[in-house]
Amino acid sequence: MKTKSIIMDETAIERSLKRIAHEIIEQNRGLENLYLVGIRSRGVPMAERIAEHLKSIENIEVPIGILDITLYRDDLSTIAHQPVIKGSKMDFDINKSNVILIDDVLYTGRTVRAAIDAVLDFGRPNKIQLCVLIDRGHRELPIKANYVGKNVPTSTEEIIKVCFEQTDGEESVKIVLRDED
Repeated sequence: MKTKSIIMDETAIERSLKRIAHEIIEQNRGLENLYLVGIRSRGVPMAERIAEHLKSIENIEVPIGILDITLYRDDLSTIAHQPVIKGSKMDFDINKSNVILIDDVLYTGRTVRAAIDAVLDFGRPNKIQLCVLIDRGHRELPIKANYVGKNVPTSTEEIIKVCFEQTDGEESVKIVLRDED
């Protein structure tokens, strides 16, 4: 894949995550009964970093869950013959809580639909909100993020590649072009 452009560097990513943390506090009128749930794989480091910002602003530790949506995907049969399942981890009761799902890129909305199904298997929260670093458009389902780091209009031939130090060894958001077959 060929990089077309770098749209966010480490500083821009951090600035967006800090702004999102402030928005979360404002929209939820604090952090009471609030849980962050990162969608594997890049939603997890995002959730961890947002939780760090929330702690530095409000001095409250917000619990973080990890969600593996592999078995909830509507395209499971097309992605792999033997999908790798890393598992979900939520060490808290989400019933009657406010859950913020966190993912790196919002595209068609199908990942979010799968994530909502997965969360509901853990219980019935009062509210589920969505936080993404990049909203690139092209929705196939009626899903909209509550918190967005950056809106990036793209063509269907482009891919948004989010890289975090924890998962990729670097910090950036790039637009890359699909390989031509």
